[in-house]
Amino acid sequence: WHTAYWACAHQYSSVYDYCRFGIAVCRQYSSAYPSVSLSTPLPGIPKPVFASVDGHEKYETKITTLENGLKVASRNKFGQFCTVGILVNSGSRHEAKYPSGIAHFLEKLSFSSTAQFESKDEILLTLEKHGGICDCQTSRDTTMYAVSAEVKGLDTVVNLLSDAVLQPRLLDEEIEMTRMAVRFELEDLNMRPDPEPLLTEMIHAAAYRGNTVGLPRFCPPENVEKIDRKLLHKYLQSYYCPQRMVLAGVGIEHEQLVQCARKYLLNVKPVWSTSTPANVDKSVAQYTGGIVKMVKDMSDVSLGPTPIPELTHIMIGLESCSFLEDDFIPFAVLNMMMGGGGSFSAGGPGKGMFTRLYLNVLNRHHWMYNATSYHHSYEDSGLLCIHASADPRQVREMVEIITREFIQMAGTAGEMELERAKTQLKSMLMMNLESRPVIFEDVGRQVLATGKRKLPHELCELISNVTASDIKRVTMKMLRSKPAVAALGDLSELPLYEDIQAALSSKDGRLPRIYRLFR
Repeated sequence: WHTAYWACAHQYSSVYDYCRFGIAVCRQYSSAYPSVSLSTPLPGIPKPVFASVDGHEKYETKITTLENGLKVASRNKFGQFCTVGILVNSGSRHEAKYPSGIAHFLEKLSFSSTAQFESKDEILLTLEKHGGICDCQTSRDTTMYAVSAEVKGLDTVVNLLSDAVLQPRLLDEEIEMTRMAVRFELEDLNMRPDPEPLLTEMIHAAAYRGNTVGLPRFCPPENVEKIDRKLLHKYLQSYYCPQRMVLAGVGIEHEQLVQCARKYLLNVKPVWSTSTPANVDKSVAQYTGGIVKMVKDMSDVSLGPTPIPELTHIMIGLESCSFLEDDFIPFAVLNMMMGGGGSFSAGGPGKGMFTRLYLNVLNRHHWMYNATSYHHSYEDSGLLCIHASADPRQVREMVEIITREFIQMAGTAGEMELERAKTQLKSMLMMNLESRPVIFEDVGRQVLATGKRKLPHELCELISNVTASDIKRVTMKMLRSKPAVAALGDLSELPLYEDIQAALSSKDGRLPRIYRLFR
């Protein structure tokens, strides 16, 4: 207490001296180094040692396959909390032989009543005892049930996950509540000011017309009443089998997780019986290209004190590659190099202000509201696309700006912009992998797709090895595919699909000229 008191007293006296006598008094403290500039290290001081990020993880990722084919993957991490979950190789792409929307329904029905738990509230109360939360997310190719809780509650967590995935009751009232939730979500999707989820849905439908990842991720309105318990059981019987599952955990001992998996997931009979899976869709994604248009009045999307102006949204995409191919890394670097975002962004280099879509598009064309690059990748195909939005009267000009950017990707990338994109990608990867739920998803998805996990330092090395010629090569390959186009809003000025295709096949990316007698 005395030490703290004198430290504070000295601090206040220094401030008092400074205020009373000015800079002269403060100079006496730094008189030992009177002529050393601030940019030079002080003599006699040990050289500082900075932390270096090499991507090497302190804990290894361990994988065990149980007798029934279920994979158990884990990576330890210091801390009293863990994230554990079951990932299933099941999503909207597997619904070719079923009405679309089953995966959407299962996401909404997750962690409802089960054989052991009477209701969702009972599940949440059980988790609360261990400081836990639960969540379920479905994508086009994966369904993920996850729980974050204290490590000492691991046994309870794995028991609960097993019950939620393999023993759901799917009661009539739960299915009815889910129908209401799905209808509300579909309404919200069409009304929200940010059209990005809707455009993503449209671009997939255009790029993979009627197959695999082109099937709707959200339940179509006409299918809401068709989905019932019998249909859900039929689907679950085909896809929710141990060979298509991974139990992943982060922040726990591997042996402990394997022990819990044997106890709760090895000899469990699912509620839909364990007959041999039938109707498993093994289709490979067929990229078709094409256009999906939705004429919509966007003038009153966001009213209020700062309304968003009426905009037309365009997304143009080309086929890239699957995440299993070597070219996946150059495509990820290319996507980072394109970057982009909204026309208003408070931030510097870390926010992507030096990416091509900022420098070449948003900085030069003030009337463009948005220009952002996205890369979607799956186990058998991929899609690199640019989303742009502007006033409906300038749609043609906006489309041409985007097609020119695609063509310019094939030019030689500058050394500095390439290094910046690679550094940004590596830093994003490493910063994301500091979060326990992100590590969990990374471990689970990689083991589900490939049976093993590529470690961050290996990925960083692959990113470092990308050259300008790699970027040029993957772009040339991408430009040979037919474009996929999604258009939303007032489309009176939208160029013809054939014109967009011609622009992406030309040398300069310009749309064919049109001559009008009257404007």
